Amino acid sequence: MVNRIYVEKKEEFAAEAKALLSDARSLLGITTLKEVRLIKRYDAENITDELFEYAVNTVFSEPQVDTTSKEVETKDGYVFAVEYLPGQFDQRADSAAQCIQIISQGERPLIHSATVYILYGELSEDQIKTIKGYVINPVEAREASLELPETLKADYAVPEKVETLTDFTKKSEEELEEMIKTLGLAMDLGDISFCQEYFLSEKRDPTITE
Repeated sequence: MVNRIYVEKKEEFAAEAKALLSDARSLLGITTLKEVRLIKRYDAENITDELFEYAVNTVFSEPQVDTTSKEVETKDGYVFAVEYLPGQFDQRADSAAQCIQIISQGERPLIHSATVYILYGELSEDQIKTIKGYVINPVEAREASLELPETLKADYAVPEKVETLTDFTKKSEEELEEMIKTLGLAMDLGDISFCQEYFLSEKRDPTITE
């Protein structure tokens, strides 16, 4: 089972939310945006309910500056969430998992985190899209689902067979240049020619992974 908790800075400490509101109004020109709320969301699996409840006020939040809740009241605001892309290192989630493992002296739980944004005001679809583009760096993050997942375990498909680049060692310079373009390889003709010489010495063609 996956447990979820939302952690939000108390109004007097909500500097990040206030900064985004200011940027959206001044830099992005979205003056109809009236209020922004930023809420940290934590999902935890492989953890008992008792340990999770204990971690809410000891690991996931600081009671002096944060409020916590299991549901978020949106007050008719526009809601979206942002999470790291699979494979990107999530410092907040990793630190939380380490702390909980130290507390329990047991198995390390699975922790996922996300940031929930709630926007208030008369906003058009284009304005919302502009704000999303401002806060989501597509190189490292993506928009996250708002639904509670059944599990946090990643399910990666394992390819049954890796493609072999047939006749790679026999290709001409023109064919090698075309391969660079087709496969989007981060190399020039000199690089791929060097690879070709290597696999010629191996007397075989490489796989796409190699």
